[in-house]
Amino acid sequence: MYQQIALPNGVRVLTQEVPGARSAALGFFVGAGSRHEKPADNGAAHFIEHMLFKGTGRRSAAQLARDMDAIGGQFNAYTTKEHTCFYGRTLDRHLDLGLDILEDMVFHSRFDQEDVELERGVILEEIGMYEDAPEDLVSERLAAAVYKGTALARPILGREATLAAMTGESLRQWQREHYRPGAIVAALAGSFTQAQVDKLRDCLTGLEPGPVPKIETAVYAPAVTARRKATEQNHLILAFPAFSYLDDRRAQLMLFNALLGGGCSSRLFQEVREKRGLCYSVYSYVADHEDTGLLGIYTAVSREQEGEALDTIREVVCRLADEGPAQEELDRVREQAKANLLMGAESVQSRMSQLGASALLYGRVREEAEILELYDAVTREELRELAGTLFRMERASLSAVGRVRTVQDYAHWLGR
Repeated sequence: MYQQIALPNGVRVLTQEVPGARSAALGFFVGAGSRHEKPADNGAAHFIEHMLFKGTGRRSAAQLARDMDAIGGQFNAYTTKEHTCFYGRTLDRHLDLGLDILEDMVFHSRFDQEDVELERGVILEEIGMYEDAPEDLVSERLAAAVYKGTALARPILGREATLAAMTGESLRQWQREHYRPGAIVAALAGSFTQAQVDKLRDCLTGLEPGPVPKIETAVYAPAVTARRKATEQNHLILAFPAFSYLDDRRAQLMLFNALLGGGCSSRLFQEVREKRGLCYSVYSYVADHEDTGLLGIYTAVSREQEGEALDTIREVVCRLADEGPAQEELDRVREQAKANLLMGAESVQSRMSQLGASALLYGRVREEAEILELYDAVTREELRELAGTLFRMERASLSAVGRVRTVQDYAHWLGR
């Protein structure tokens, strides 16, 4: 069982003790990601993530690193389109210092201009790294195409032109405007004392309340995009519109994604790779947001095998839409999902992440028993109906990177 404290300024503090644990994981989840940025601010949320490791009023970047290493702590952060998270894990005897480090970083970073200039170069290198990774590039281009004209279309890392205009003061101001108490959840799991919970609550109580950042609504629109690049393989994503992570059918979608392309026993892996030997990598994934989402099917194939691979993938999804899955498939992926949930709960890091992300994104925490019930309630008929709803080729999109054909060629294959 977890405990929740709602502070007067809007911050929510969630805690869960894990019997037998010798460590604690703490995370600050902030409802500010790339989709909260204006076009000229693109990349600000991620830039701030970097800057919070560059020093505070009390610690230089080097001192932060030394303090983290001195207690054997594991500290990190990530930025998504929906939110940003800063987290750390320490032995329970070092939690007081771990809390002090994380709170100091998140709420008292200095945003020194010299550090901004240095870190801008680091982020540009990170952008270059993604440009050289076709699996990431093909996904980024898909989002840019299907959500064109909205914040969801813009890259989390930003662009060289927008990053160039950012200063320490502009980033500090963006943080002030978006790191509002009503958009912050603190999650603590593992071994801790009531005094440490009180300390966490006290450090968050003083945050000044203000309006919570709003998002611009996005709607999926079918699109085709192709980028020529000198790669050994063509990287392809065939995508279909799905629904938001707030939809009541999310448990159905997660199980459906698993049986379609979630592992070695999935239909895509067995048909495209094992039976026909057309590729090394093929899988499906769900990219869902507060108001929209998609289901994507990724593969990387040689130019010569591309046509057959795409035709085979289309056969797999059309067969699922017509017939639905077998009961054996549903039972298998259901057990996989339940096992993943229960085994993940043995990690204090996973528990902390579940608490924080759920409370921030869904507004409440679904505990293990409720999630297991949702999985158990999914029926074969529901998945057949879901497949028929999802797999409509007139709503499909395609993103291609490599020695690829033209947009018109792929549009013709889709039946445009």
